Amino acid sequence: MTTSDGHPESLIEVHDTAEALASAVAGEFLSRLADLQAGGDVPTIGLTGGTIAEAIHREIARLAPESGVDWGAVDFFFGDERYVAADSPDRNAGQARAAFLTEVGVPDHRIHEMPSSDSGLSVDEAAATFSDDVRSHGSGGFDILMLGVGPDGHIASLFPGFPQLEAKDAIAVGVTGSPKPPPERITFTFEALRRSSAVWFLVSGEGKADAVAKAHAGSPVAEVPAAGVTGTNETTWFLDRGAASKI
Repeated sequence: MTTSDGHPESLIEVHDTAEALASAVAGEFLSRLADLQAGGDVPTIGLTGGTIAEAIHREIARLAPESGVDWGAVDFFFGDERYVAADSPDRNAGQARAAFLTEVGVPDHRIHEMPSSDSGLSVDEAAATFSDDVRSHGSGGFDILMLGVGPDGHIASLFPGFPQLEAKDAIAVGVTGSPKPPPERITFTFEALRRSSAVWFLVSGEGKADAVAKAHAGSPVAEVPAAGVTGTNETTWFLDRGAASKI
């Protein structure tokens, strides 16, 4: 079945524990990459940060040797980034490199990082520079976009009630005054995130259960940004029992 916008209805996959969730997502991810490459594609992936993402990334590294994936032929982006120094442990890119990108051998030119605060640019200038980089890469969207969800329903760095929710004709925008530290961030816009073939929401823990329920109840996007992104071909919510407890 499809939704009113013509997209397929969301799928929900519930796992008993966060560990089981991480293993299942990692296995499915590697399988999808191998299938896309077998079809002649160079997959374009959007990664997210957070605790469950890090667990998934470590599972990807563990399972990678048997996957047959050519890591030199996958492009990685990040849905958002904390605008901190390049060597800060808070950067999503640094965390992903440490958890799996470096270990599996993804070459640097395939890892498309957002600028850091020591670039000499303002956060808005950095977002514009990154947007130009994305355009020059020529990507029409993500084959797989992974998104975490905050307890407030935010995704990437698109927070409830913030002006970035209304961004038009932009790939990435700067965020100031973030409700969770650090205060400055760069985020892909809704318009950019919606150009994803498969959108995977990765959510763990009872603290996220309200946000998951509200997103599935059709809450306004201004209040629950997670309700505002669907994949053009697939939208799957990968949940553990805690995160699924109110749906």
